[in-house]
Amino acid sequence: MKKKILAAALPLALMLSACTTVEPAYKDIGSRTAPCIDGGPDSVAQQFFDFRIKQGGSGLPNSSQLAAYRPYLSTGLYDALLKAQSQPKVDIAASPNEKAGVGSGDGDVFSSLFDGPTSASVDSASTIPNTDARNIPLRITFTHDKEKGASTTWKDEVLMVREGKCWTVDDVRYMADLDFASSGTLRQVLENQ
Repeated sequence: MKKKILAAALPLALMLSACTTVEPAYKDIGSRTAPCIDGGPDSVAQQFFDFRIKQGGSGLPNSSQLAAYRPYLSTGLYDALLKAQSQPKVDIAASPNEKAGVGSGDGDVFSSLFDGPTSASVDSASTIPNTDARNIPLRITFTHDKEKGASTTWKDEVLMVREGKCWTVDDVRYMADLDFASSGTLRQVLENQ
């Protein structure tokens, strides 16, 4: 009799165990102690570049700018920018393919063009198939409007990473095919300073 009950209960137990919910490991994306901006990777990137353009400025962000940018920036990039602020300023304009004047406060560090953009358009992340991704590179089309109606347009790439439930800017890859445009990445520029 016990064997019949066990034989009947075993399939029922297996069926019930299949109904339990187990959180997959990829959902564990750590935590973030800093405030963050609501939205997906493309939305946060667009908000960051719109805010950066509206705030103006060039070179390394000063302390007040960096504090304002904190919700948009990953912990790693924020720490690298803080470290770069505290190090002796070095002008690296001697190499035409490097970010000119990063240490001296000249030149935009968040895009390839020294003068920086006057507008930015971040590509949609909706074409990225993996919604559980922890990092997503997105292309940005920048435009710098000059006097007399002339403008320069180029593309760079922003690396968005997920920290906790927040999407944040982690790096910028300079991709512009322009004379004297920066090459490499923002993190490389900060390390080489």
